[in-house]
Amino acid sequence: MYPISSQMRAFVAKTEAFTCDDPSLAGLRQTYDRMCQAFTPPVPAGLHIADFSVGGVGVRSYRLQTPDPAEGWPCLLYIHGGGWVVGGLDSHDFICFELAATLQVLVIAIDYRLAPEHPYPAAYNDCRAVWQAIQAGEGPHAINLERQVVMGDSAGGNLAAALCLGLRDDQQALPRVQILIYPGLGGPADLPSRADCWDAPLLSSADTDCYLALYLRGNGKPSPYAMPLLAADFSGLPKALIAVAQFDPLRDDGRLYAERLQAAGVETVLYPGKGLVHGCLRARGQVPEVDRLYDYLLGYLRSELLTQV
Repeated sequence: MYPISSQMRAFVAKTEAFTCDDPSLAGLRQTYDRMCQAFTPPVPAGLHIADFSVGGVGVRSYRLQTPDPAEGWPCLLYIHGGGWVVGGLDSHDFICFELAATLQVLVIAIDYRLAPEHPYPAAYNDCRAVWQAIQAGEGPHAINLERQVVMGDSAGGNLAAALCLGLRDDQQALPRVQILIYPGLGGPADLPSRADCWDAPLLSSADTDCYLALYLRGNGKPSPYAMPLLAADFSGLPKALIAVAQFDPLRDDGRLYAERLQAAGVETVLYPGKGLVHGCLRARGQVPEVDRLYDYLLGYLRSELLTQV
């Protein structure tokens, strides 16, 4: 039994109520989509949402229904979670709504290809294609290239970190900040959180192994762009905010990544996520400790995305 709050316990129960007798991949995705829909709030008033393609990859943009700023939109590139296997543009509307409406920035969510049909490096390549197309001025929005952030949760946090590694290695333009929410970064199996949280609510250690195996399917030696903790060098990367969940087998992936970034001289903040579980971003407005995480995230983003370089 994990000592989570009564509000968090209610959120976990509501999430786990979405079960399916169909064990197939299609059944898993349909169940996940139904669960996500149940936690998606109405579209905030005054928000404009559009689906289009950038760099040959589907994306969804969220912005206020106002003219483009003269200097271009501050832009947050959002990469959704789901173990690289489930999820899409609809699954993370809930957080993209809030980021765009509250911060009054342009949010672009990436509809990357999913495993196991499209194993690594498909999702990574899709994220790079979108980033590079934005730098080239593609897409319908004027973007301030000096004010760009990349953010992702879970598998999306993995992809955000990997994107920053690849861009640095190729000496390309980097985002101002990387924000990783309970990311899976390919940490070793003997990390304490794997044992401490082996049967944690909403994500077990066995789940993490299964998802990673589907993502790496058919690829021999793992790459740091698939498992960022394998990187030999962590210097020269964008400053980072890494938020972990206390009761999550992936907790120590984020902690270890923060340590390695800090040791390499990268300005890094680690949010310890006391009382949190994996996937809890959907508990906005239902669980006080999740609301505190949002307050911290939004405050950090305001200071990094909306201030002068």
